Amino acid sequence: MKKFLIISLIFIFKSSFSQEYKITYQRSSNGNLIENQDAIWVFTNSSQSLISSDRIINKKSEFPFEQTFINRNNNFFQQMTNLNEKEIVSTKDSTSLKKQNFEFLSETKKILGYHCKKAKTIINSNTIELWYTEDLKVNGAPTILGQNLGLVLEMVRNGNFVIAATKVEKIKAFPVVSLPKKNVDVLTYKDLVWKSRFTTIEIFKDQIINFSSESISNDSILRFANGTIAVRKVKFPAIKSGSQIFADVTEQSNGDAYDRTGSFFIIPTDKELSFLNGLNNGVKSLPIYSNGNGKEYQGVVATKNYNPIVEMMRFFTPFGIKQYNYLELKDKIWHDKVMYRQDISDLANLISGKEVWIGINIGNYDKGGHKVLANITIHPEESSAKAKEILPLFCTNNVMEMAGQEYGTMFSNEKGLEVNFTLDKPMKKAKLRYVTTGHGGWENGDEFVPKKNSIYLDGKETFSFTPWRQDCGSYRLYNPASGNFPNGLSSSDYSRSNWCPGMVTFPIYIDLGDLEVGTHDIQIKIPQGLPEGTSFSSWNISGVLIGE
Repeated sequence: MKKFLIISLIFIFKSSFSQEYKITYQRSSNGNLIENQDAIWVFTNSSQSLISSDRIINKKSEFPFEQTFINRNNNFFQQMTNLNEKEIVSTKDSTSLKKQNFEFLSETKKILGYHCKKAKTIINSNTIELWYTEDLKVNGAPTILGQNLGLVLEMVRNGNFVIAATKVEKIKAFPVVSLPKKNVDVLTYKDLVWKSRFTTIEIFKDQIINFSSESISNDSILRFANGTIAVRKVKFPAIKSGSQIFADVTEQSNGDAYDRTGSFFIIPTDKELSFLNGLNNGVKSLPIYSNGNGKEYQGVVATKNYNPIVEMMRFFTPFGIKQYNYLELKDKIWHDKVMYRQDISDLANLISGKEVWIGINIGNYDKGGHKVLANITIHPEESSAKAKEILPLFCTNNVMEMAGQEYGTMFSNEKGLEVNFTLDKPMKKAKLRYVTTGHGGWENGDEFVPKKNSIYLDGKETFSFTPWRQDCGSYRLYNPASGNFPNGLSSSDYSRSNWCPGMVTFPIYIDLGDLEVGTHDIQIKIPQGLPEGTSFSSWNISGVLIGE
């Protein structure tokens, strides 16, 4: 049995001359009654109304739940939401009821034997039709809308969503209404109610990501690579199968004027070695990948005793947002922060009910660097689907660049990047979650030249595409320090290899079919451009195998 918060201040307005009613409403969509719904219950008399529900009154409702009390003597309504067993939030409004405007139509009809008139209004481009009766000499409605028309017995939104009365009953006693003494403003109320519907895991708050020998760790956050990486251990609740999970990052320049690669990532620790070994002991402690091009790449592919990082989000900082907003251009009003948001629900199995190392990196050489905020939100939904199996495979994004990790230049060799993995049981409907961005080389480098990415499974080409973004000009107002060129373009306008300054690069999902037990091979080939003087091209790619 759930416990419900009781507030001591109780208002009950009764009149011996007023009959009291209970009206039951049901919702339907496109002519079909919505299944397993919680019926709306409205209690009303000449002086007050209460909008509640079957489950709330019978103490069977899940949190959060909302009730609305209307005081007709003083013409105010009060919305109250029980956020959980211990916390209730309330707001009071005495103006909204007066601001409702309706068009009164000549149509009439009978509902439950009562003569009803029709009124219409438009709210946020939605047409709302209300059928109300004056036969019972009381006012009321299943929502705040139409409270002063009469007793609303039917509401129709856009012709396809209906809230209709199914029963009108006379009652002897009005429910006891417990009104909180403390109220908040309407916006605060809506915000608290909205946030109570999901779980927010705060990962980093106002975290500085910079390049400085003075960057130090504390009890909760570890900093590496001269401050360009921040890492902390986070405990996640068990996540219901089918829930939606989102990663949120907010970034502002704290001194750095340039566009930089950022990564919000998970460090798997289920094998003997992890990326933490490289952070703590240096890049030389990580497994080496080589393909014959003369270079060694640290910690980029999975081995029997090591898993690379899993990128939840690959993001790119704009040119100096906020810090350089004083650089004025006519008719340009710069944004003061950039917010990145990405669905990471397919990675649920890596974090559900576990303690996980989470990291964030922005590659830069600036002492002021960048300021970031990062959260993960969990939005519960029920589903019979099983949790996905997840196998980290590769990540060439050198988040430890400032501690000596090699750039992803292995594609200069035709072999490219190759990783072997072994399945102990079959994997059905396997997909490769693939993130790719090209970098470097100025105007002739792979950042600005489209290059085909080819993916091979067990020696056969499975998929190929050319990652390219042509919408970078859409992000101009995030880039106050972006250079302007004689041709009228800004640097941030130029199309790039799957990224723009101020945006997220989303993964693509490559179908690999059903995979059998045994060892398999995935290979990535990209025709990487040749170096030009001190300038060179590289590719940041990451891949995670996901299946059933």
